Amino acid sequence: MRAVLVGAGKFGSMYLSQARRTPGLQILAVADLAPERARASLERVGWEAQRYAARSLDEALKTGATFVTDDVMHAIAHPGTDVVIDSTGSPAAGIAHALACCEHRKHVVMVNVEADALAGPLLARRAREAGIVYSLAYGDQPALICELVDWARAAGFRVVAAGKGTKYLPAYHGATPKTVWGHYGFSDEMVAKGDFNAQMFNSFLDGTKSGIEMAAVANATGLTPAPAGPRVPAVRRRRPAARAAPAGRGRQPAPCRAGRGDLEPRARRAAPCSATCAGACT
Repeated sequence: MRAVLVGAGKFGSMYLSQARRTPGLQILAVADLAPERARASLERVGWEAQRYAARSLDEALKTGATFVTDDVMHAIAHPGTDVVIDSTGSPAAGIAHALACCEHRKHVVMVNVEADALAGPLLARRAREAGIVYSLAYGDQPALICELVDWARAAGFRVVAAGKGTKYLPAYHGATPKTVWGHYGFSDEMVAKGDFNAQMFNSFLDGTKSGIEMAAVANATGLTPAPAGPRVPAVRRRRPAARAAPAGRGRQPAPCRAGRGDLEPRARRAAPCSATCAGACT
C-alpha cells in the first residue's frame, strides 16, 4: 500500500516513526507547507536520508523511496497514491484534501479531527458516493471510542452515552499558549529541543481538543452531542457508568474532591462546603 502523509507535525512525525517499520507500507510522499521541516522530522524519527531522497513522485514509485513535497494536490492525484493521511489540523485544508481524494478516488484517513468535527458527515457521504473509504485514524481516541460503541451495539446493548477520560482541573480552563508549558512541567530547554506547538498542547488542557474529538465521535456514531457542550463531571475510576447515566435514569452525584464522600450539588446541600476545591463537586 502506498500512502501520502499530509502534515509532518507532531502526529505526522509519530506516524513516520512507526511507518518505516510497517511491512507492506510505502510512504510515497510526505507533503508539508515547509518541506525542510518535513525532512527534519524524518531525520529526527530515525529515517535514513536515502529513504526520503526521491526527486519526484515517479522516482519514489519506482524505487520505493519517499518524495518530500509542498504540492499536496499533485501527490493526491498521482496514480501511485492509494491512501491519503491528513494530519494537518487545519479544517479548511483537511476538507479540501478530502474533496480532492473523492475526485481522484483515493482513500482518506482523517487524523484531522478539526475537519471532521466541521464537515465529517458530509465528507463521509461524498466518499461513499465516490466509492472510497473515509475513516478516522485507528489508535487515536475518537476511533477507539467509536470501536467501543460498535462493540457494545453488536453485543446487543443500547448505547446512551460515550465519552473519554481525561485529567481536567479547574485551573486548566485559564491556561493559554503562553502559560501552557508550566502545566506539563516542560522547561524552556525541553521545548526548544522538540517540535512542540503551544496552541495544540494548550487545547489538550483547556477542553478544546476533547470537545472537538467528541464532536467527531458524535458524527461517526450518530450519538447526539450534549446541548450545552461536553460535560466534565468528576468521577472515581470505578464509577464512570453511574456518572454517565441519563438524567433521571440513575445518574449519581459527583464525588467530592475534598474527600467528603459523594455529595449532592451545592444548591441541594443544607450547609455550605468549606473545602477549597473550586466547586469541582457541582
